[in-house]
Amino acid sequence: MKSYLKSPLLLAVLLLNLCCKTETPPSGLVTKNAMVVSARQEASAIGSAILAKGGNAFDAMVATELALAVAYPFAGNLGGGGFMVYRKANGDVGSIDYREKAPASAHRDLYLDEAGNVIPGMSTLGATAVGVPGTIAGITEVHAKMGSLPFDEILAPVIALAKKGVVVTEKQAKSMASQREIIAKISGEQSLFAQHYVAGDTIKYPALATTLAAIAKGGRKAFYEGEMAEKIAAFIQERGGFITREDLANYEAVWRQPVIFNYKDLRIISMSPPSSGGVTMHQIFKMIEPYNMKDFGHNSPQSIQLFTEASRRAYADRNFFLGDPDFSPIPLDVLLSDAYLKERMSNFSFDKATLSSEVSHGAIQIMESEETTHYSIVDQDGNAVSVTTTLNGAFGSKLYSEELGFFFNNEMDDFSAKAGVPNMFGLIGAEANSIAPGKRMLSSMTPTIVEKEGKLWLVVGTPGGSTIITAVAQTILNAYEHGLSMQDAVNAPRFHHQWLPDTVIFEPEGFSKNTLSTLKEKGYLINEERTRIIGKVDAIRVLENGQLEAGADPRGDDAAVGF
Repeated sequence: MKSYLKSPLLLAVLLLNLCCKTETPPSGLVTKNAMVVSARQEASAIGSAILAKGGNAFDAMVATELALAVAYPFAGNLGGGGFMVYRKANGDVGSIDYREKAPASAHRDLYLDEAGNVIPGMSTLGATAVGVPGTIAGITEVHAKMGSLPFDEILAPVIALAKKGVVVTEKQAKSMASQREIIAKISGEQSLFAQHYVAGDTIKYPALATTLAAIAKGGRKAFYEGEMAEKIAAFIQERGGFITREDLANYEAVWRQPVIFNYKDLRIISMSPPSSGGVTMHQIFKMIEPYNMKDFGHNSPQSIQLFTEASRRAYADRNFFLGDPDFSPIPLDVLLSDAYLKERMSNFSFDKATLSSEVSHGAIQIMESEETTHYSIVDQDGNAVSVTTTLNGAFGSKLYSEELGFFFNNEMDDFSAKAGVPNMFGLIGAEANSIAPGKRMLSSMTPTIVEKEGKLWLVVGTPGGSTIITAVAQTILNAYEHGLSMQDAVNAPRFHHQWLPDTVIFEPEGFSKNTLSTLKEKGYLINEERTRIIGKVDAIRVLENGQLEAGADPRGDDAAVGF
């Protein structure tokens, strides 16, 4: 029998194929057993320490979430809410929705004046903007179902951090300075966050430490019932807001079935409504799947064009159809069907841009946001959690309780205050996301876990308001289609399109003039103004040898810690 291996040409081909199949070398922090990646070193370190002492990913979630409330009050919170997607080591997946809810007294026209116009600022600033917080209900529910260490033991290092204080970073000093005047206006000149801070200052949080100690002892009931609930309700109502003790007592986090779909040989697990992340990303991936994006090249005009056109169509559907599934029926069987998505892309051409007016109608203004935070965790047993949590705006409603030590959200703005009128992120909503008592507002948060060949591969998510979905999707594509390491996939420059306004936003200095000129020639409207960064992705990749590579976004103070 002839030995084909003696052929030099065939040997070269085989070696080339083997090289092509080798894994991208890591460029981020690599750890052997476990890892936490979050917006602050302090929070990642506390989460990792919980894992090191034998806690699991769900214990670390509780610790990291509350540590972010101390170290990153810009978005970390007790007075907000979020979503968590998990994958256990045995492959079981699920998610929990601890999104804020509208108070019982809320109604469809809550933020409209007598003429039917939206009242400026009412849904974004102060007590009238606050939805019923879900964070404490979410983490206590996760701990009760899947935690392993005692709850008070998990909170002990967080309480210690609040007492010791947190050193202000350069980036934190800038964000605090940018919001100082409006916080002083809403919460008073004497408010802790109305003071002047510079990098290197240490801020201690004794009031928050006391609040956390009460929660460590009493769990969920300490926040939603009794003395603390009375204080929260009185604080909100005295300032014109709507939350009552009954609203707090009636709040429940909800376990939901995540959105699960395949993209080529990946299995992607993401958040379902009232998060729009999973559904919108599902549509984007399925619309680009028939094309070989790898051949187009990373951030090439063709890649940008294809992704932009899929995003344009997916966001148009998001804004019209999606809302709280407990209140509004969502036709997911149609929206996610191959036939529907094929039809949606039927008028796409690489020759020219599709106008958003051809997809749907409207003219609005966009505002960018990064006021959410995300963290990713993989524990030593292979359990993974992906969590995105928020106050909505920077420091939420800017309403800070000196007695309890935390900010309250301005999540009511994520409802459609009036159908067809944009919210603070430029997203235009429809009746499906109108205000109703006890309803959860639509979100863009996209905590996501990705399997490859049946095994855990990526844990990923980001803040960024309306840009969250595209930032997460691009990070996955960077790693999968373009072969970037986890850290390089996170570092790579990003772009965004959300249907309306009909402009493509590019991160500054990340794209060549030739690329932008090519897109302009095809009819794409490019936001020429100075644009802010898009997202702060925190991700983990499981390497072929089982070790973990971090992607901690250099756009923020984000950090990975593990062992």
